[in-house]
Amino acid sequence: MGVVLLSLIFGLAVSIERIIYLNLSTTNTNKLLKKVEDALEEGGIESAKEVCRNTRGPVASIFYQGLDRADEGVDVAEKSVVSYGSVQAGLLEQGLTWISLFIAIAPMLGFLGTVIGMIQAFENIEAAGTISPSVVAGGISVALITTASGLIVAVILQLFYNYIVSKIDSIVNDMEDASISLVDLIYKYGRKNK
Repeated sequence: MGVVLLSLIFGLAVSIERIIYLNLSTTNTNKLLKKVEDALEEGGIESAKEVCRNTRGPVASIFYQGLDRADEGVDVAEKSVVSYGSVQAGLLEQGLTWISLFIAIAPMLGFLGTVIGMIQAFENIEAAGTISPSVVAGGISVALITTASGLIVAVILQLFYNYIVSKIDSIVNDMEDASISLVDLIYKYGRKNK
């Protein structure tokens, strides 16, 4: 039972850390894109990079990488955005394997408790030399409590996991949309300044 509780505690700790990280990573991409566009028009690439440096989140980091390579051409900037986008997506997905592990291991630990409880029940029968409800009840209650606990832990962690995955998908979609818009901005800026 204690091991099942530990898997809940560790799973919740990783889940809460991921949720906080993802909430801090969420950026209003339309607002950022507008700031970058204004900065490009008023102060050029360096001004737009400064806007990205002062904004937190993966979208701003991707924008910075693209703007940093903008002087090498649109193709290079686009490749930089795509490559760094993959890095940022990987950072967003960190910790998901641990949550999956705790989701998978909690029911198994519960079923292990079931086996241990049944072994206790049979040992009690052997020691008493007879079968009666009071002799078997202790072992069966251990079996049922650990099974239920393992399943409850898995359900709780699965809810957190699904929320985290949907949040990551939302951020990645925003990153992809914003990246396309940034490449367009870099292209327009390059053509205007030729």
